[in-house]
Amino acid sequence: MRRNTDYGVYLVTDRTLCRGRALADVVAAAVAGGVTVVQLREKHVDTREFVELARALKGLLAPRDVPLLINDRVDVALACGADGVHVGQGDMHPADVRALLGHTALVGLSVETMEQVREAEALDVDYLGVSPVFATSTKTDTAPPWGLDGLARLRVATECTLVAIGGIGAANAEQVLRAGADGLAVVSALCAADDPQRAAEELRGAVRSVRGW
Repeated sequence: MRRNTDYGVYLVTDRTLCRGRALADVVAAAVAGGVTVVQLREKHVDTREFVELARALKGLLAPRDVPLLINDRVDVALACGADGVHVGQGDMHPADVRALLGHTALVGLSVETMEQVREAEALDVDYLGVSPVFATSTKTDTAPPWGLDGLARLRVATECTLVAIGGIGAANAEQVLRAGADGLAVVSALCAADDPQRAAEELRGAVRSVRGW
């Protein structure tokens, strides 16, 4: 049975933004503050190091019942026993990801256009990563931003779970949620924060405010 997942505060890791701090320490602090999902994203390490990092985070997150997703790499997810994988439009097809990981895994898919959203509705994915909502320096190879209006139109067009990413922080979190996002995926707002726990608490507060609990 697939787990019922709260995507409210979704941390996407970037070690280059952690200001010299150990990734595990930043993740642990963010989870203590209310992060509900962690995606390990590593673009510039070899496979062995990626697997070692993933296993370390899995060991940290599993006792806290926080799912670990791996960006792009199904092989790494299988090796470390991750809870799922997030893929982009140019990565392994979600149907193949599902076939390899099984029906209980979490599978997320990035969408940058309404056409991609329509195509995704026929796929067995758990959520759509709406990318980017606002322009961001942490990922430059993206389509034009959706903006709040675009996110609102997307919310009307689909019943899929929507996780917004791109330029999101405490200052605009409530706006993004009220426009229709089910969750907030953040990178620099947590990885580069002076106090990742406090930053996560602020984001979690925005989620509670919009959800009414």
